[in-house]
Amino acid sequence: MKNRGHRRKILRALLLSPLVCSLLLSQCTMKFRIDDVKATRNFASHGVPLSIHTYVVEGYTMHYAQTGSDTFPTLFFVHGSPGSWDVYSRYMQDKDLLARFRMISLDRPGFGFSSFGKARNLEEQSKLIAPLLEKIRNGKPIYAVGHSMGGPVVVRLALDHPGLFSGLVLLSAALSPYLEKPERWRPLLFKTPLNYLVPGALRPANQELWYLKNDLKQMEPELGTITAPVWILHGDKDPLVPVENVAFMKTHFVHSKKIDITIIAGANHFIPWQHYDEIKAVLMNKIPLSL
Repeated sequence: MKNRGHRRKILRALLLSPLVCSLLLSQCTMKFRIDDVKATRNFASHGVPLSIHTYVVEGYTMHYAQTGSDTFPTLFFVHGSPGSWDVYSRYMQDKDLLARFRMISLDRPGFGFSSFGKARNLEEQSKLIAPLLEKIRNGKPIYAVGHSMGGPVVVRLALDHPGLFSGLVLLSAALSPYLEKPERWRPLLFKTPLNYLVPGALRPANQELWYLKNDLKQMEPELGTITAPVWILHGDKDPLVPVENVAFMKTHFVHSKKIDITIIAGANHFIPWQHYDEIKAVLMNKIPLSL
């Protein structure tokens, strides 16, 4: 009985320690996602109806949000790592964009409310996202907009489903396997008990970023098969995804009908939010509304 009481005291002390409390709190708060009810109210306060949906693929739950008319061409937004659909909220609330596009943004596999924590490589992500893209077809163009890790995801989708996208908009996208750092420490975090110390959405992010370099190597020989137009926007001071990725894409998208490149002077990795006007201008003025 004394030993049991002693163990309880030790456990209570551990649970109440600042370090453990901090770790437990971070697991709850660092998920980088917004509750559906809160998101719906936020959009309503801007006068924009928001619909939120889920679907299931082989037991894996996928979650996405939508604004705009089903009769319009589609902007299909894909977030980076970590992140969730609502990082594109400003775009999805923009009245100018809403007058031209239906906008859909999803939680990528392992993030937001898409089976949170279960990371997948690019090929598996493509398989999980593809049913949604088939479902939303309306005979109008679908343009994929991918930021950072979202860039290779939409490229993988384009490779797996030729003709699905009428164009790709790549924002600070990581496409070159040769510019990815080795980061051999990453498996130590998700293949050992240290994984439990990685907070919230950083856990699936760490895992999928470890897959990325090999995924990009596998994808490189296929890039020349992409024929859709590509709009590339990148900051020349990006410390996370070097601007040299742009030259790699230009060299490899050899059969794209069009490559439009915008290098934003002095910009870092977070151009979707810090350079909103430049990106909106591309979406409004350069993307055709008809096939």
